[in-house]
Amino acid sequence: MGDKESVATQASMTPPVTSADGVPPRTWNVRGRSISIVPPNIHDPRLRVSAVILSVHTLGQLRLDFHLSVPQIALTLLTCALIDVLVTLVRESALIWPGSALLTGGGISLVLRVPSTVPGEHWSLHGWYWFVGVGAFGMATKYLIRYRGVHVFNPSNVALVVAFLVFGSERIEPLDFWWGPLGWSMTATYLVIVVGGLWIGRRLDLTAMAAAFWVTLAAGMGVLVIAGHSITARWSFVPLTGAHFWWIIMTSPEVLIFLFFMITDPRTVPAGRVARVAFATTVGVLCTLLIAPQGTEFSSKVALLSGLVIVCAFRPRFDRYFPAKGSAEDQPLQYVQRRLIGRQANTRRVLLSGTALVAALAVLSGAIVVASLPARPSTATAPTAADLEIEPVDLDQLPMPTIGRRVEGFQRNLETPDGARALVETLGFMLSVEGNAIFHGDADLLASIDHGDRLTEIESLVADAVATGQPRVPFYAFD
Repeated sequence: MGDKESVATQASMTPPVTSADGVPPRTWNVRGRSISIVPPNIHDPRLRVSAVILSVHTLGQLRLDFHLSVPQIALTLLTCALIDVLVTLVRESALIWPGSALLTGGGISLVLRVPSTVPGEHWSLHGWYWFVGVGAFGMATKYLIRYRGVHVFNPSNVALVVAFLVFGSERIEPLDFWWGPLGWSMTATYLVIVVGGLWIGRRLDLTAMAAAFWVTLAAGMGVLVIAGHSITARWSFVPLTGAHFWWIIMTSPEVLIFLFFMITDPRTVPAGRVARVAFATTVGVLCTLLIAPQGTEFSSKVALLSGLVIVCAFRPRFDRYFPAKGSAEDQPLQYVQRRLIGRQANTRRVLLSGTALVAALAVLSGAIVVASLPARPSTATAPTAADLEIEPVDLDQLPMPTIGRRVEGFQRNLETPDGARALVETLGFMLSVEGNAIFHGDADLLASIDHGDRLTEIESLVADAVATGQPRVPFYAFD
């Protein structure tokens, strides 16, 4: 999130020390020093953005089983607000409502997750220091990395990207692309995000920018689907591929939050309408290219966020190259038309421009396909017990599973008898492989079935078995 013109969705510039209606602010004399007091203004668009974020947080706590606690959210908000208040107090002798800082904290706490945070434990302090640290770093970028008096990067965006790249998925991670089945809770969440985003975007003339990013990313993800792109996700029983992959990404609440409340930050995007559309389109292209080689959800989410960080570094060039805000040429559709066919159309120019455009899109699509080669699904068949030279598990001892509320409707084939049986057989086989790996002290067996946190956990049990000579094989009971 960022600013919403004074207007934020995340950290942003300090508002002027005057009230919104021009009336001088109240003052407070402390030891001969006059301190201005600027309270929040009901007409400040940042309050609307805060209402959207707070609504999503509330739904996440009460209905969506967010792996997030109230103290984690509160400490992020408090850290960002306190830093903003202290800096403006020292610089301007003013106590100003930290609207932008609260949006920075709200955005960070909405995206950041600490693994093993238990949903439903609303007052847990688990991993609180990560939220404080990332919030403080985001605010530091706001005040230390500036160009012509304005911060260069969206504070929450750059802080999250740096944190994920430095510390990795074992310590912290972004929230999932998929939040849950489409029930009334998710419907309400979509309404809050989309309606709130359009409401604020229209007020700030940012709707075209948001649409440009979504359309560009949708086209890019379509190319990846054609190229056979695949990623794994901890909440999915199978890799995400094909139309399913496209649908999950493009309807993800995280992507919608990113486009409505992070990309469209007036303080870190160009001023003109044409420049903003070009900026958003560039972010969409770069995000696609960064996502293309990624094979996991974690790396794909970091790639998505990183696209904005990189393009923000070049924001001044968009202001220089494209028409100035409010000028006669600052109309996106007319600007594109003039660039492609000139002020007076003729058949030759139209053909040349059309050919050049098609060629450019073909080259870009080819680059996306080439970049996606590392993320193609393997054509190798899954190993069997005989392949791994282990004893097969007695699958008849495993009961038929039931499908929980969190995954109901996600993959319809799992709710059929054959799909459910295939799921439980896969689970039984994987647990059997893990048990054999621990018992025989052979971590190589794990490479075919485990990854991420689970791989780390079982590898530690294998290492203990080798070191002590006493393997501790977990026992699982099913009912």
